[in-house]
Amino acid sequence: MNTDIKQILEAVERGEMTSEEALLKLKAAPFEDLGYAKIDFHRGIRQGVPEIIYGAGKTSEQIIGIMEAMLKNGQDRILITRVSQESVDTIRKVYDLTYNKDARIAVYGDFREPDGIGRIVVATGGTSDIPVAEEAAVTSEFLGNDVLRLYDVGVAGLHRLLSHKEEIMSASVIIAIAGMEGALASVIGGLADCPVIAVPTSVGYGAAFEGLSALLSMLNSCASGVSVVNIDNGFGAGYLASMINHMEAKKPLSDSETEVKK
Repeated sequence: MNTDIKQILEAVERGEMTSEEALLKLKAAPFEDLGYAKIDFHRGIRQGVPEIIYGAGKTSEQIIGIMEAMLKNGQDRILITRVSQESVDTIRKVYDLTYNKDARIAVYGDFREPDGIGRIVVATGGTSDIPVAEEAAVTSEFLGNDVLRLYDVGVAGLHRLLSHKEEIMSASVIIAIAGMEGALASVIGGLADCPVIAVPTSVGYGAAFEGLSALLSMLNSCASGVSVVNIDNGFGAGYLASMINHMEAKKPLSDSETEVKK
């Protein structure tokens, strides 16, 4: 994934930014201490994606304060995860937000145009898995990916999944989301030639143990190329899928560059 620092250097190389302007951007304060939060302003430079706000457990006033600090530092697009409708209603008195109720995600600013190497497919075992799937899908879209949703294609009716073989085979990354026994990830992993990110959900009856059964099943998948994130962690899956979908080949350092690194 391209980082902000690389984009800055490329802008200098093209003559679109002076070295003084680039230095000013790089010398900006790495974080700001608000007392209740320390906002990491250099995350975009290090990782290519600015800090994202985890809304659960934060008051509306705290989120507004964090957003204010981000906006003052030049971050014009903000993603807020696990945020309630009530909090969004309060924040909207100060900042305009787009809210996805299923995903519990709020967005300030526009979604960027897709610039990944391919398409991310988000598939669910059942309709009850959609909230986690939407968290993954919206996160991926916010990070600049083309996303295709395939909902309710669980293994209890395998023909539903097999009717989408073309979409599965042409994907760059697939996020497989399921509760119950979590078998969807293994089936998709056996069909696809791309990385599969499995997300166990807390959907299921008593012996599902709030997603633990699906988690263990996915961890023990017999299909190669399947990785697993935590229970209900749609955001983590969407973020990882975006990283994979923005990968580029990195040249090994020369001997002189290696010496400098040391």
